[in-house]
Amino acid sequence: MTISSIRKVGVVGSGTMGSGITQACAVTGLDVIMMDVGEAQVQRGLATISGSLDRLIKREKMTDAQKAETLGHIGTATSLDALAGCDLVIEAASENVDVKLKVFADLDAILGPDAIIASNTSSISITRLAAGTKRSEQVIGMHFFNPVPVMALVELICGLQTSAHTYATVDALAKQIGKTPVKVKNSPGFVVNRMLCPMINEAVFTLGEGLATAEEIDEAMKLGCNHPIGPLALCDLIGLDVELAVMQVLYEGTKDPKYRPAPLLVEMLEAGYLGRKSGKGFFEYK
Repeated sequence: MTISSIRKVGVVGSGTMGSGITQACAVTGLDVIMMDVGEAQVQRGLATISGSLDRLIKREKMTDAQKAETLGHIGTATSLDALAGCDLVIEAASENVDVKLKVFADLDAILGPDAIIASNTSSISITRLAAGTKRSEQVIGMHFFNPVPVMALVELICGLQTSAHTYATVDALAKQIGKTPVKVKNSPGFVVNRMLCPMINEAVFTLGEGLATAEEIDEAMKLGCNHPIGPLALCDLIGLDVELAVMQVLYEGTKDPKYRPAPLLVEMLEAGYLGRKSGKGFFEYK
């Protein structure tokens, strides 16, 4: 296995994905700086990582000393400037193209000339993000899956400009942190979400048309298709806002009506029902 030349990683965002990516890197000995807009956010991210490591200790997959060592590899920041010395920065901000373009432009201005910028976007064009920088050959997609410490897959998405060297470096890094990378062509939704999100969207259509209850739809898919989690519960886990964003990217990118978002999905967002993170989605959470 080729060992990546990446030694110091920056992560923009300390939410579910950002904290998970930070943990996955730090647990293998990489130094990571996790950045977010405020101290409260990064402290929540650290608490999430600490809790995740505690669960590993409880299952005897990690020792207290290993937890301390992992946390010792993590630094935090509330300014992008703190990432200036990183070899690779993984952006895990909200799934909004304008937000991501701003982050990429700011990172481009402060990072060293050889640094790579990656995005954890689940659907936005890597070619478009790369074009907003002066280092487009050093931009790539690294789409991790939730929960990051557990899920083995990472989609590596090359934009039209991404160099072979950038791909090889990030491919090696993904393997170094225990992930299985799959090379994906830049296309709306990439591979997994191109198939997964329309399935979830169809489940929302099914619910909206009153064909069955949310519980019955999920039970049917678990028992009939051997899925470990039903599509509506999975949507709650992903976030209804993320699901809608991906469907909108698919719809706008292909102009194919089969990707139109379910009206009920849109209405639930209007009500503020985002899934687990808001305490209510298709199911309720404490």
